[in-house]
Amino acid sequence: MAAEEESNSRAPCLNFSSPGPLGNAQPSNNAHSSPATNEGSAGATGGTPRTAGHSNPQPGPDRGGGTDVRVETSLNRQHTTPQSAGQSATAARAPTVAGGASGAATNMTASSVESPNIPSSLPSSPASAAVLVYREPVYNWQATKNTVKERFAFLFNNEVLSDVHFLVGKGMGVQRIPAHRFALAVGSAVFDAMFNGGMATTSTEIELPDVEPAAFLALLKFLYSDEVQIGPETVMTTLYTAKKYAVPALEAHCVEFLKKNLRADNAFMLLTQARLFDEPQLASLCLENIDKNTVDALAAEGFTDIDLDTLVAVLERDTLGVREVRLFGAAVRWAEAETQRQQYQPTPENKRKVLGKALVLIRFPLMTIEEFAAGPAQSGILSDQEVVSLFLHFTVNPKPHVEFIDRPRCCLRGKECSITRFGQVESRWGYSGTSDCIRFSVNRRIFVVGFGLYGSIHGPTDYQVNIQVKRNNIYYNTVLGQNDTGFSCDGSSNTFRVMFKEPVEILPSVNYIACATLKGPDSHYGTKGMRKVTHEAPATGTKTCFTFCYAAGNNNGTSVEDGQIPEVIFYT
Repeated sequence: MAAEEESNSRAPCLNFSSPGPLGNAQPSNNAHSSPATNEGSAGATGGTPRTAGHSNPQPGPDRGGGTDVRVETSLNRQHTTPQSAGQSATAARAPTVAGGASGAATNMTASSVESPNIPSSLPSSPASAAVLVYREPVYNWQATKNTVKERFAFLFNNEVLSDVHFLVGKGMGVQRIPAHRFALAVGSAVFDAMFNGGMATTSTEIELPDVEPAAFLALLKFLYSDEVQIGPETVMTTLYTAKKYAVPALEAHCVEFLKKNLRADNAFMLLTQARLFDEPQLASLCLENIDKNTVDALAAEGFTDIDLDTLVAVLERDTLGVREVRLFGAAVRWAEAETQRQQYQPTPENKRKVLGKALVLIRFPLMTIEEFAAGPAQSGILSDQEVVSLFLHFTVNPKPHVEFIDRPRCCLRGKECSITRFGQVESRWGYSGTSDCIRFSVNRRIFVVGFGLYGSIHGPTDYQVNIQVKRNNIYYNTVLGQNDTGFSCDGSSNTFRVMFKEPVEILPSVNYIACATLKGPDSHYGTKGMRKVTHEAPATGTKTCFTFCYAAGNNNGTSVEDGQIPEVIFYT
């Protein structure tokens, strides 16, 4: 009973359809349940035809669904052994059996017809009896289907009128799925070329080892009935199959399903698949989700499974909502997983090797000196020279050049806005270590990301600058955001951007103080200042109103009327 044992060990077959009416039994999708019966050779893409040693086409009227009829026939063999279930099944699909079975099939009597519920494995005597199984024709099934859609849906995964079979999957998971060339060619240009093109195949059995059976059945279900059968476990393989056979409508359904089920914990996995399948819209949505939920997305299990190019695409973004030290920690976790995948020892040198171009995209200058000293400086991933140059960047002025990006990441979406509070520019504003300050309030919640400052009147010059936003309280001021940095100017009267490391939240009707402490030569300054400045969003018409007031104390002469800090850069 080896054949029977082999049959029992196979994975269960997927079947998306139910038994048809009028006694029509649905076919088994087991690839081993019937012999390969094909003629000719394949010449089109999409599958590999199989050629059997002999061809046993089923009789035309009997091909398809129907009631199984079994006929006992005597075989004129002297030395035979009892047949197993697997042998009976094989014999059942041949229209003729050696030793007079054909004649027995032609001369059936009422007493020889057994119930279709009787098992196919029958006891046999030493004289041996073969069981010939064929489908009793189901006549007029078309009359029970009122529409073309119903008739085609009935043919899905059905032997009725089928003229081609696909062996889908690999190994013991292969399923033999019946289909109809006309239905496939109508729904797919790839199938049309396969069956009707210049190199069309005449094979009746085609292998598809790179396609999952469940995904192929979902494709056929859609081609036969317009019904979409996808779920979390099959959506990616169905998307692959829909692309392979050029069925864009099913592709769209798969992408829409993924969009609806996009979450922080699967955003990286879906981003990898979207890039693999060239789905830019889905990839964009994944990146937006990662921007909004960066911490949760980095903590998900799927993050360490992404490829290097996907990691680079994420680290390049200016809109990640996470502190840089956490981003470095996530990159180290990914590097540990990647060294295992490449069968390297997880040494700092190998982690740096697998990170490759991703390492320079981590913005170490945005960390605090404490964060850098406690983490990256001790990781062994950075070289000694890189560690020293970054420590100098944190502690000395003028700051030395470093190989890492120092542009802040802004986790805000939308369009950057700015207001200018002066109407005219004049020359010669000096600096002696005192901060230029101006008090302001707004009418709605915004996020300040930087200031525009005036530069030198003496041509191109570098300035060192510390910028701050403080909340103005009665007895003391609380620093909400600051950055100790520098900027280069070209000698013009334009403003030059100086940005905070992180956005600073500004609440309505609360007093704040903007401060800038510059070190450098005399600069331009603004005059004809305005107490109220309003910004109106072009798309929505939303108005953001700034009110400026004099900041008490030593402020280097800056006031509402003239001075420094001409521009505030913000997001709403």
